[in-house]
This record gives sequence, C-alpha cells and structure tokens, in this order.
Amino acid sequence: MRVGVPKEIKDNENRVALTPRHVSVLVEAGHEVVVETNAGLGSGFKDDEYLRAGARIGGVKDAWDADLVLKVKEPIESEYAYLRNQIVFTFFHLAGAPRSLTEVLLERGTTAVAYETLEDELGRLPILAPMSAVAGNMAALIGGYYLAEFNGGRGVQLGKVLGMRHGRVLIVGDGVVAYHAAQTAWGLGAEVSVAGIDKAKGERIRREIADDIAFFVAEPDAVARHACEADLVIGAVLRHGARADYVVTEDMVRSMQPGSVIVDVSIDQGGCVETSRPTTHSKPVYVKHGVIHYCVTNMPGAYPRTSTIALTEASFPYILSLASQGLAALRDNPGLAKAVNVHRGYLTCKPVAETFGLMERYTAFSEL
Repeated sequence: MRVGVPKEIKDNENRVALTPRHVSVLVEAGHEVVVETNAGLGSGFKDDEYLRAGARIGGVKDAWDADLVLKVKEPIESEYAYLRNQIVFTFFHLAGAPRSLTEVLLERGTTAVAYETLEDELGRLPILAPMSAVAGNMAALIGGYYLAEFNGGRGVQLGKVLGMRHGRVLIVGDGVVAYHAAQTAWGLGAEVSVAGIDKAKGERIRREIADDIAFFVAEPDAVARHACEADLVIGAVLRHGARADYVVTEDMVRSMQPGSVIVDVSIDQGGCVETSRPTTHSKPVYVKHGVIHYCVTNMPGAYPRTSTIALTEASFPYILSLASQGLAALRDNPGLAKAVNVHRGYLTCKPVAETFGLMERYTAFSEL
C-alpha cells in the first residue's frame, strides 16, 4: 500500500504521524511511504532520517496522494482539496470540528478512521489515552502559569510553601485527563478536588495518588459550590465520539473569583465549560467574566517530541494492520471498526450524525 504522511499545518502543531523507526517497519513489509518535506522536523526527526528508513520525501500533494494518509490532527479547510476516497487515519473529533469537515468527507467518499474512537478489546481508547495523559499533565502546569499576576491571574501559586498547600484545583471528569491532571496538581502542592461520575475511578485516584484528594459526584449543585472556590478549573469530560456536555455553566463561571483560570481540555470535542471557545497556541487565552480561559484544541502539540513518540507507539499496530489489509482490517477488528466515523458517503459514528442532524446519512459500518 502507498502510505502518505503530510506535514501538520494546524497552528503550532509540530507532531508527526510516523517516526523514522516506524517507517522502516512499513518499508520492510513492502509498503511505499511518502513523507512530506520537513513533516517530522518539529518533533526532532529530519528528512535524512526518513530517507535512511526507506521513505521518499515529497511535496504536500505527494503525501496526500496515497491509499492510506496518516495525520495527527483533523484536516483543516486548506487541506480539504486533498481529500478523496482514500483512508485517512488521524484525530478527527468531528463532533467538535466544523460541520464543513464532515460534509466534505461525506462528499468525497473518504474513509475517516478516528484515533479517538478506536477501542481495544477491553473498551479502552488506546490511541487517545497517551495524548490525554500529556494534556492532563499540561493542564495543571498551564493553569498554574496563567494564575501568575503578570498574566492577569489571581497571583495564587499551585504549590507547597513550608508544608502548607496553596491553590485550589477543581477537575471535572474522572478519566485519563483527570487522573494525570490530579497527579500533577497534587504533585505541585495544590489542594485538589475531582468531580466525576464513576466512584471506582475516584477511589483509584485517591488510592494511587493521595487519599487527601476530594472526590465527589458531579451533580450541578456540588460542581457549583466547588467552582466558586477554585483558583483553577480543569475540564476533562469525555463522551466517546460525541460533543462534550456543559458541566460547568456560565453562571458557575460568573461565580468564580476574578483572575482564576479555566483550562478546558474537552474543547476538541466542543468543551465542557459553557463559556469555552477554541483557541490556538498562538493566541491561547481570553477573559470572560473576569476568568482566564485556556482552550487550545491541540494541547499536546506544545510538547511534540514526547507526544509524537507516545502517539506513534500507540497507533502503529493499527497503522500496520491498515497498510497490510486495507479495509479488511476494519472488518476483522471490531475495536478498529469503531474508529470509522465516515465511510464512502455514510456517517458511521452515530454521535456525530446526531450532533449535526444527519441521521439520514447514518449507517453502522458493519452494515455497509
């Protein structure tokens, strides 16, 4: 199979979908790999390394002219012209992306295979997980940075000072993002509360990180009480393939102290804070109701070397399967089939179809 790796062009997105080591495995298996010029440079991988691994270096059209296109983030408008009836394997987050992307994928007959809805045999999300971990780690660090007075923040440090904890952090969610955000915030020295729906996950957080972390069920009144006292609120809500629910309402944001900070990691799926809107690494924050909002949709792109290595280790077994078997790989692996969001003019991810009111275009992949 011909495999293409375009250079990411989203704002400050320096991750790449394949490392040279993984290219060599594909080439040894008999596949042709075309990598766009400087696609890996932001992650520390030079074109010469890809050449030595057996890839061909080409232009953007060369990388997109492939049977299987590997990316990190969803195609943006300037890339729509390259979409056709190939397989594209990337983070799509269609429910949180512009409707136009879903419409173009349907029109062009593209098979859109989404990292974020791929499941393993236990129902876990093995490709999303490492990026969620990176984003969770970042959320506490970024939040602490914007709490600094010179950034317009409250001037509260997340840290221990002579044994006393400073800074209150509320994490909304109980998955991978929440776990890593709690671990980092607690490690910095903050007081940490987690609002979730799965008590077993809350018990795990307290058992593995610290039993002083407060866990409570994310009911509106309880979230509201904690939000108004928090210096930092981290949004970490995930609904598989669907738009995130607003768990933190605008009234809750209004109740927060001026200069407090919100980091909405759920923003790539629409955000779980009602006042959130997408931002970029170039312009990461805005202020609403006196509260600093950080809502960057590709947070792990800030640490491309770490993120690329973690991402490709998780995605490569599936990449190799797709390259070797094509669509048959999707038929043979139910968890991989769940990653198919669009296929040959049909929406195959029900939450996306519901989000955009396109249920008439929905058909389960197994029925196609």
